[in-house]
Amino acid sequence: MSGATQTQPEFLNMQHVNVARGDAIVLHDISLRIATGEHVAILGPNGCGKSTLIKTITCECYPIVAPETSICLLGRARWDVSQLRQHLGVVEAQLPGERTGVTRGIDAVVAGFFSASTLWPNLHVTPEMRSRAHSALDLMQAAHLGQKLVGQMSAGEQRRIMIARALVHEPGMLLLDEPSNALDLAAQRELREALRLVAQQGTGIVMVTHHLADILPEITRVIMMRSGRIVSDGPRDELITPQKLRDLFGVDVTLTQRNGYWHSW
Repeated sequence: MSGATQTQPEFLNMQHVNVARGDAIVLHDISLRIATGEHVAILGPNGCGKSTLIKTITCECYPIVAPETSICLLGRARWDVSQLRQHLGVVEAQLPGERTGVTRGIDAVVAGFFSASTLWPNLHVTPEMRSRAHSALDLMQAAHLGQKLVGQMSAGEQRRIMIARALVHEPGMLLLDEPSNALDLAAQRELREALRLVAQQGTGIVMVTHHLADILPEITRVIMMRSGRIVSDGPRDELITPQKLRDLFGVDVTLTQRNGYWHSW
């Protein structure tokens, strides 16, 4: 599978963005640039606006219109959402549609080409699509799940299927929203090691999380959010400090590092 190249345009240029959900403004004056192929973690407590930021990037939420506000994705200010998904892999916490649970793993991955929950009879699946779906399963070390119903899989197995599904287009960037939620310790470790392979083969990663251990060794930049605002943005090893984390989460933190991962208690 191929990832980002040097000739691709900048992934994201977001300037002075405010986003409301209902009557409340949840993102305040967000300005952010991310290069295609970059590995970034967006870190912050629950309710700080991380998921809304991801939904704004994927055009599920829209900014409040203002003269100084702009969003440019992959060099374009406007996208048809279905076309954008061909360049951008998105992994959310929930399964994409009620039919996914009764679909075989391989079919759920192939259905990613159509943004569908299953392979409906009217969809035309090419041999190349099947081949790329198998390659995505191999990358996620999930080939053995191809014939298993998604609804019979563990949470960790389902997460691998969803990531493989997001990778079938061979996107330059992969966005993950709290990828380790609901996973046991073994599944968390397996998922993180699989994501390292994705990062190493050239696909950029933007990961939203409140778990330090989710931040892969390949992630070099951390963006910290609190109360709907970016409060820090810089190299990982400069921001993952007891003082910075205490300021972010409001509790004293003890840190250790092992095999490239940070852990806290």
